[in-house]
Amino acid sequence: MAKITSIEYFRVLPRWLFVKVCSDDGQYGWGEATLEGHTEAVEGALEELKIRFVGYDPDNIEHIWQTAWRLGFYRGGAVFMSALAGLDIALWDLKGRKLGVPVYQLLGGKVRDKCLVYAWIGGDRPSDVEAQGKVRLAQGFKTIKMNATEDLGWLDSPAALQASVKRLEAVKKLGLDVGLDFHGRVHKPMAKQLAKLLEPHQPLFIEEPLLSEHIEGIKHFSSQTTIPIALGERLYHRWDVKPFLEASAIDILQPDVSHCGGISEARRIAAMCEAYDVGVAPHCPLGPIALAAALQIDAACPNFVIQEMSLGIHYNSMHQSKYDLLNYTKNPKIFDVKDGYVQVPTGVGLGIEVNEEEVRKVSKDCKAWRALEFHGPDGSVREW
Repeated sequence: MAKITSIEYFRVLPRWLFVKVCSDDGQYGWGEATLEGHTEAVEGALEELKIRFVGYDPDNIEHIWQTAWRLGFYRGGAVFMSALAGLDIALWDLKGRKLGVPVYQLLGGKVRDKCLVYAWIGGDRPSDVEAQGKVRLAQGFKTIKMNATEDLGWLDSPAALQASVKRLEAVKKLGLDVGLDFHGRVHKPMAKQLAKLLEPHQPLFIEEPLLSEHIEGIKHFSSQTTIPIALGERLYHRWDVKPFLEASAIDILQPDVSHCGGISEARRIAAMCEAYDVGVAPHCPLGPIALAAALQIDAACPNFVIQEMSLGIHYNSMHQSKYDLLNYTKNPKIFDVKDGYVQVPTGVGLGIEVNEEEVRKVSKDCKAWRALEFHGPDGSVREW
């Protein structure tokens, strides 16, 4: 029986947290426990997991997951589930490497050869989003996501909604499909009006039309529009997801493999969604390990819709960092986008080879990323 000998974590630019697990038979695996803006808290949770699980058999992934979940007594939450995700993803990677197969083989085998993907664009004006949309087209994308609005209060002038429509029109005319992220920053009186204005332009989906805690509002909202409703990055396990499925409140679930307890729980969540005819479009504006893990799940998931992925343009524009997906990988071509798709990685484990030398170098002086602050014209805090 092999034993876990070490669980290490590495804070890296622009805002990611990687995890490495090693065992006494010479095997290793990489995971990602990124929780944007809460790095130190996740590191504290990982310290606790280290104390418990060094010495455990890394093959027993489900036993380790259940032990962490049940013996912690206080379960769930963004911080704990992200730490558990980092450990869980690393264990799946380790097992795939040990057996010489991709993780999707351990999940029952693939049901597709390539995954439809999208990437983010930003910008306040129609000309901004049009320029960034052209960049995404040149990168091979056919689908993008962008903010539905820049800033709205509880009840602003209806004139503020017209800017959202113009930005959507500017990108649609390029031939791109567009998902619109409300970020939970649009309150119900404005969200209802905005959805009606957007509907003729057929966005691919509306993401987080309201904050996820307002399940009754989301259910009501979804009954008033034909645009598919998506959410899920702020749901951390299957019990968080359950009431949304039972209420028929959403059309697409967006679990984040680095936030929801890793590959083990993301796979269970996807299976639950299939039973309710809800598609899965994993959230992932994160690092290469999280993306590789998500692609392994996508490959084996019958109700997969589309995969989010981050690239340098997103972080260069928002976080002034030169680091993107490719800085930490030895085989960056696994993320090449062609005609809107990424091929399913077929290498062992997650299919990614982490540049450990670069990870260790960057992590030496990497400060924790702080969430940006957004305020309305009256100085009140707004959702980011």
